[in-house]
Amino acid sequence: MVQTPAKPTTVQLLQALEEASSKLEAVQQAKTEPIAIIGMSCRFPGAKDPESFWNLLSNGVDAIQEVPANRWQIDECYDPDPDAPGKMYSRYGGFLSEVDKFDAHFFGISPREAMSLDPQQRLLLETSFEALENGGQSSEKLFGTATGVFVAISTFDYGMRLSQARSQIDANLGTGTLLSPAAGRLSYSLGLKGASMVVDTACSSSLVATHLAIHSLRNRESDLALVGGVNLLLAPTLSINFSKARMLAPDGRCKTFDANASQLDPLKLG
Repeated sequence: MVQTPAKPTTVQLLQALEEASSKLEAVQQAKTEPIAIIGMSCRFPGAKDPESFWNLLSNGVDAIQEVPANRWQIDECYDPDPDAPGKMYSRYGGFLSEVDKFDAHFFGISPREAMSLDPQQRLLLETSFEALENGGQSSEKLFGTATGVFVAISTFDYGMRLSQARSQIDANLGTGTLLSPAAGRLSYSLGLKGASMVVDTACSSSLVATHLAIHSLRNRESDLALVGGVNLLLAPTLSINFSKARMLAPDGRCKTFDANASQLDPLKLG
């Protein structure tokens, strides 16, 4: 015997419409829900924290300098001719100091593993813990929470330098220098269970990472988000590459879309 399902009553249809309308309204509201920035930390050339960075901006400080000797020997890599093989035509850039310093014990990392740990990952650990502290967030209380981690990172100079000496490659090289573990290490160190991802869209990486973090918060995928970007110039490789593409300003000062942007010979642009 087959029974025909009972048709929904008018009252049931109205209730279903009200529920659907409420859900749609909640979705629309989530798209514009305000997001609060509750803590921050940073390292910039000439500024070790948000306060000193603000002072640098307020006072118009020029933090560009010649390539430090502990990065690479600029005299061996410099040539004003953009077409000179293996050379760059700029001697300048923005650099952090003491990027080789790291308190591995604080983060539970052995000295041997720390040797294979990209200074970019070290910076992420330091500034992330500082940002949480700045926002009044206890790392112990965050353990096991749906806190997302969104990391913008593009370069791996340290990995390229370490891999040149094949006899020195150990089991920690991959997790220490590849890009993907940069977010996973943060999530693991803090015991976070939210989304954890690395974003590489070149110059827009940090902006895209922030966008994804906001999207995750508004969709209730994450209750809290840790988002940031890191970039260290540790080898001349990319600077030489960018010189060949005429993408660097010879004086090291970025003037994108400015009428005073540095001009190179258009006949050599290929």
